[in-house]
Amino acid sequence: MQALATGTPVAVIGAGAMGSGIAQVAAQAGHEVFLLDQRDGAAETGRQGIAKQLQRRVDKGKMDQPALDALLGRIKPVKELSELAKAGLVIEAIVEDLDIKRSLLADLEEVCGDSTILATNTSSISVTALGAQMKHPGRLVGMHFFNPAPLMALVEVIKGLATNDEIAKRVYATAAQWGKKPVTATSTPGFIVNRVARPFYAESLRLLQEQTTDSATLDAIVREAGGFRMGPFELTDLIGHDVNYAVTSSVFNSYYQDTRFLPSLVQKELVEAGRLGRKSGRGFYNYAEGSQKPEPATVESMHSGADTLIVEGNPGPLAALVARLSESGLKIIERDGPGRLQFGEAVLALTDGRLATERAAAEACNNLILLDLAFDYANASRLAVASADQASSQATNDACALLQKAGIAVSQIADRPGLVVMRTVATLANEAADAALQGVASVSDIDLAMKAGLNYPEGPLRWSDSLGLGLVHTVLTNIQQSYGEDRYRPALLLRKNRFAEKGFYS
Repeated sequence: MQALATGTPVAVIGAGAMGSGIAQVAAQAGHEVFLLDQRDGAAETGRQGIAKQLQRRVDKGKMDQPALDALLGRIKPVKELSELAKAGLVIEAIVEDLDIKRSLLADLEEVCGDSTILATNTSSISVTALGAQMKHPGRLVGMHFFNPAPLMALVEVIKGLATNDEIAKRVYATAAQWGKKPVTATSTPGFIVNRVARPFYAESLRLLQEQTTDSATLDAIVREAGGFRMGPFELTDLIGHDVNYAVTSSVFNSYYQDTRFLPSLVQKELVEAGRLGRKSGRGFYNYAEGSQKPEPATVESMHSGADTLIVEGNPGPLAALVARLSESGLKIIERDGPGRLQFGEAVLALTDGRLATERAAAEACNNLILLDLAFDYANASRLAVASADQASSQATNDACALLQKAGIAVSQIADRPGLVVMRTVATLANEAADAALQGVASVSDIDLAMKAGLNYPEGPLRWSDSLGLGLVHTVLTNIQQSYGEDRYRPALLLRKNRFAEKGFYS
């Protein structure tokens, strides 16, 4: 399917940050763009904001002045809906209100020709519901950009129940022509990103509520071990807790209070206190002038008399860590066993979702120290560890000293099921698997959406495959058994793939 020709005018309704950003994207692609906002002067202000932002690029030599002048010349603020009549694509980016959007779409059907594509940038409202009262709902499609639109690569192309397939394909091709990475999804609550991402926030919020460690340490673990660009508390402070909590609540209610989407009481309290994050000056962190961000909890330098690392069996995902430790000068001895490491008194193993204390008892291994998952053990700068209650202080000392030999900062956390990164990745993969099973989007589009929309280091389903057959399912099963909650039930597709001995991409 061909994209819209660059000679086709595009209209954007709503000249706030999102609408202005979409207008800039369309103009950069060569379209004449009509920018409309019901607020007096807002469209012109939006155009001026684009000019100011792009002028910085000109001043830095990243864009030439004639190109900027040409781009701005294609953006035309208008005052009346009737001036959008010749647009081939109209994108609304107005307030998230079903009735207001429906009213606008009804007016657009009166103004625009039958061939005009009508798109909504909604992030949370059903495209099916928006189109239900339209005369021609087949031409309505979701075109969900991410903020800031000129910089974020992802566009979710959302098909409502009545959306014409050819319309969706044309919008997909148009988004790609505009330099974006489009994905196709059905109109279900949260679409792809706002649904699949819920565990990223929810699990760290729960770990904080359970006094596992503090927010700065959890953020550091997620960044420095997990490879995520921002930790969950930094990110929610940036998004705004009112916004993030509202999205979580919306998804929770839309899925009939499914406990997987349960909102956090910790975040609710922040919202009630007006601590909304950066925009209010305080959230999990204090943003007042002169304030300093707290440092993550890091184990002080430890020393061990041991100089030999014993690798018992196949270390699985820990193989890269073993190689890194070998490069630090440690003597490595390999022998048969259950995939654990021994160093001094410490017996180290990758978390499988059980409490360290529970696993130590089951395996008759008192000095068990669990290691958290890392995206890349060869380069991770921090790892979380949890000791079994039965473990000696010397065992904990030896485990920390071992990781420090490889230049890894160690954060010792309370003994909790799945630790931090493993628990986060497993629940993300679980939600992604459920979305794939329900036909929300393809496996590849779900992974692409999470990488392009939220800068994840890897798509959760591809990451699940790389961890090895059955590990994510085992982790979830063990976490579910620990809590006795349906929240951690493994998705059917995850369970099926495990017993079929295949991954999501095989």
